[in-house]
This record gives sequence, C-alpha cells and structure tokens, in this order.
Amino acid sequence: MGGLNLLCLFCVLSVTLARPQPSSWANDMINIINSAKTTWMADENFQDVKYSYLKSLCGTVLKGPRLTNTIKHATNIKLPDTFDPRTTWSYCETLSQIRDQGNCGSCWAFGAVEAISDRICIHSQGKVSVEISAEDLLSCCDECGFGCNGGFLAEAWDYWTTSGLVTGGLYDSNVGCRPYTIAPCEHHVNGTRPPCSGEQDTPKCTAQCISQYSVSYKKDKHFGLKAYNVPSDQQQIMTELFTNGPVEAGFTVYEDFLLYKTGVYQHVTGSALGGHAVKILGWGTENGTPYWLVANSWNSDWGDKGYFKILRGKDECGIESEMVAGLPKL
Repeated sequence: MGGLNLLCLFCVLSVTLARPQPSSWANDMINIINSAKTTWMADENFQDVKYSYLKSLCGTVLKGPRLTNTIKHATNIKLPDTFDPRTTWSYCETLSQIRDQGNCGSCWAFGAVEAISDRICIHSQGKVSVEISAEDLLSCCDECGFGCNGGFLAEAWDYWTTSGLVTGGLYDSNVGCRPYTIAPCEHHVNGTRPPCSGEQDTPKCTAQCISQYSVSYKKDKHFGLKAYNVPSDQQQIMTELFTNGPVEAGFTVYEDFLLYKTGVYQHVTGSALGGHAVKILGWGTENGTPYWLVANSWNSDWGDKGYFKILRGKDECGIESEMVAGLPKL
C-alpha cells in the first residue's frame, strides 16, 4: 500500500477518536434492530470501550492483492442442505476453537491460521493436529501489510506456501513453538478479563520457539502446497467448504454487527467501521433464511459463543467477494 493510502488510513482513525463510546449509542441501535424484526437479534457485546479500539479490531485491508490462482469445482457435486464441519470432521479439535486477537488488528492473520490449522487436520485425516501460530504470521510476514494495523488475506496465504508457519496456541498456553503473546482483554459485558486500553504494537519476528518447546523453529514449519482464490459464487463456496474445509473471508463491518447475538446477520443500520477477516466453516438455513456459519476472533464472550451466522447467497457486506483458501503440504 502506498504512502497516500497509509496517510488516509491514519486520517480515518484519527477522526474516529472523537466518536462517542458504544454505550452512548448502542441502546438506541439495539432497539432499532430488534424492533425491525429482521433475521437476527441484537444486544450489547461491548461496554465502555473506545470507538477507536472497536475500529482497530477491523484490521483487514479489503480489495487488496489477489492470488494468482482461482480454483473452480465441478458443479455436479450433491451438497447437503446443512453442513457443519465440526460434526463431519469431529476428530479435528481446532474446528471448535474460538481464538482472541486481543487489542490488535490481527484478524487477517487469525482467519488464515484458523482455517490452515483445520485443513492440515482434515487433509491428514486427523493424523496431524496442530494449532498454527497467529503470532508467527502476524510478526514475520512483512508483505502481509502492517501487523496489528491491518493486513492482506491473499498475502497471508501466499506466505504459508513460500515461507511456512510454525505452531502456536492461545495466549499463555505454552502450546506449540510461538504461542500468541498479546493478552486477551475484556471488551465485553460482565467479563473476567482485564480492560482493553491503549494501542498494541506488533510483536517482533522471532525465529525461535519458546524454551518449553522441544522442536526447533525451522523444523516446526508447516507449509502450504498451494493457495488460491475461492470464486464469488455460492455453489462454488459451498463445494470448497464441503470438499476441503473452512476458508478465510474478508467483509465490511458495520456498527450494528458489533451488537450481534443470535440469528442470521444482515446489515440493518450504522456506519462502516472497516474490513474484518473471519473463518467460514459451513452453512445452513434458519427460519427460512440461508446462512454461512462463521467463527470470529473476538473470544467466546462475543456474539453466539464466539460464532455468528450471516446471510448466504447475497454477498452480504461483501463476504462472498473476498474468500481465500489453500491446501497443506503433507
């Protein structure tokens, strides 16, 4: 991204610092959404958190570089009405994991490593089960963007194929080579974590594992065989999920999304906050409304135990326009 675009990014962030805290407008917005009797219900997920912090969670640069390859599947594959990979590949524990990016705009890295972890397990038929490190991708991929200040989905997946990624679990887990070092913070209502505050610096790229881990950094690397774009087509997306596992998607977050609790989200009211990246797992239909099943990275207190459903087949908030995936080298 050029200097002008970077300047614009900082200008937008500086303007949002003057915005009121969510608690001053959330109640009115919740009433508007729930009174509209749309396909989802709203409630307050955040309390007494600065607007600039909420915007910083949206760390994905949309409409960035694209991967060279786009994979298309045959259209004659019979797909179920509902698909949940947590049931299909129940031996893959990472499919049910909700991570927490903390006070860092690292969603672009989380969406990638979550799907990559799942795919390694799925394509090895459970023989290889690892948590790929968000920290390694966040801190070491220079071409991916700006670390905690945002990144590109395509570059993250390309980095996996060219440089590989080591393992690493949640904060303070001591799992894998490079666990996440940014502590979870309590941006939610009635939580037990310390409050979110201040700006988070991007961790330094350290080519070594924690002392408790017995494998060297170089030997712990897991590589992708290939990375590719997923076509912006409902049938193609469903076939990709059904065949190869979860994908990463970028979309525009609006203020009302912050208030999601249950149901099938579709934008009702509020301004755009920025780009966000998530892991899409599967699909289904709720009360006649088709949806994608999605895992967020704002910890399990947010939304529906960390998950949300979003309208399927209508490119809601652009979520079907920027999907990327890849296959592991086993």
